[in-house]
Parts: sequence; C-alpha cells; structure tokens
Amino acid sequence: MSSLQSSSEPATIRVVVIDDEALIRSGFEFILNADAGIDVVGTATGADAVAVVSRTSPDVVLLDIRMADIDGLQVLPQLRRLEHAPTIAMLTTFDADDYVLTALHAGAAGFILKDTDPDHLADAVRTLASGGVVLSPAANAALLRATDLGTSQTEDPQIARVDMLTARERDVVRLVARGLTNAEVGQQLHLSVGTVKDHISATLTKLRVGSRVEIALLAQRAGLLDESPDQ
Repeated sequence: MSSLQSSSEPATIRVVVIDDEALIRSGFEFILNADAGIDVVGTATGADAVAVVSRTSPDVVLLDIRMADIDGLQVLPQLRRLEHAPTIAMLTTFDADDYVLTALHAGAAGFILKDTDPDHLADAVRTLASGGVVLSPAANAALLRATDLGTSQTEDPQIARVDMLTARERDVVRLVARGLTNAEVGQQLHLSVGTVKDHISATLTKLRVGSRVEIALLAQRAGLLDESPDQ
C-alpha cells in the first residue's frame, strides 16, 4: 500500500493464484484484477508456490488442491508454516473427495470450485481476507457428507467439547458458521474485531480444531445454528 494512501481507504487485498494449468492461473488473475480492491501479486505452479508466496507476501492464496507437478496438500502445510502465513483457500473441481477433509485439517480456510461465477470470486476473496469462511455449496455438502460418520451427538467427543465454550464463544461460533467475517461478527455482538479474534483463538483451542471451516462444520453437527445469539 502506498504511503500516500488515506488511512480511511481500505487496503488492497494481495492475492497469489497457484495452479498447474496456465489457463486457470491467467483466468483467475484477469477476473480478480478487474476488481479495484484486489491485486494479484503473483501466480505459480505448485513447485514454485512457496518461493512466490514468500517473495510477494499475499493476504490470500488460492491453491489448487490437486496438481500434476506437486500435490496441493503438500504445498498447504509449507505455506501455513511461513512466518506471515496467508489465508489459504483450496481450488477444487469436484463435489466430494478425501482430499477435502485432509486440507481442512491442515488449515485451509475455504473451498472454492473452479467454475465459480466470476461475479462471486472477488466477493469470496474479500470474505477470506476479512476472516470469513468460504465454502461453495457443493464443497459444503461434500464436507458434511465426509464428516457424517454415523456417530450420535452424545457419542461424539468433539461435539461434547462444545459444552466447554462460554455463552459468548458459542455466539461467535454460531456467526462464524454462518459465514460472517470478524468485523461482521463484531457488529452483531457489539465487540471489537480484536475481541472476536481472541474468542476464535480460544474456541480453536477448546474444540481442538485448526480452522474456521472446522468450527463451522462442528457448529452444524452440534446444532448450534438452531440457537439464537445472546445479544
């Protein structure tokens, strides 16, 4: 961001697109750069992903979950270990795959189908940059099917850990599961963004999950979406 830019002006969201297909990379770059608030600062294949992300320091990375040169699931933990790790969403072309759950547990912040409407792609990037969860309808259904192991709520130890949450943490979890960004959660609950982040951090620890997407799925399984926030 330029030093001359007004402090009241929203910062441009820096994005890197990682895919082994040049057509996908150029297509996403063209679509996203058409948005004045987004700047694609780099594109790469899987083999060059870590070097490009380290050099460009993006806010958001769109990472193909399966690539010919190197598996996206191998790249994901490498990017997550960077000192200033970006928010990472997986690009997929399928409705259901074991790779989806693996990426989820490795810290992916969302899943976007490659055939997502161009009008919605920039919105997805803004949501990710603001701390929101992005799940395409098909990917969301696939994740729910994959996590439905036939275990009842009373037998599921992860669901049982929901009882450890405070009332306010449950409110935050519920709104995160509905796809709200940190700022939107704060507005709903009259909290600062910093306080929302603190609640999310505590929730990740208590529930023993690694990402907002896992929080959202657990909230669905535990029935939290049927409750009303205590405002």
